[in-house]
Amino acid sequence: MAKCWELRSCDEEMQAECPHPQVLHDRCPNKCAFAVCDRPTFELTTDPELIFAVDIDRDAAIKDVCLHCSFFLRNAPRLP
Repeated sequence: MAKCWELRSCDEEMQAECPHPQVLHDRCPNKCAFAVCDRPTFELTTDPELIFAVDIDRDAAIKDVCLHCSFFLRNAPRLP
């Protein structure tokens, strides 16, 4: 089962037209209306220990909004 930070919020047709996953191989930016996370596990954090933790594999996140989510920051893959 895919983890929430591995899923885009838009459908395949929208993804085909979007430059972020196709051309730029980039995360969905916060300004995209479809990048909003509506999952019950999403919790915006201001905890500096989570935000600045150096062992989190931030490349695992497919959306920028995940980088500020305490669920992602606590459960994301760790760097060696």
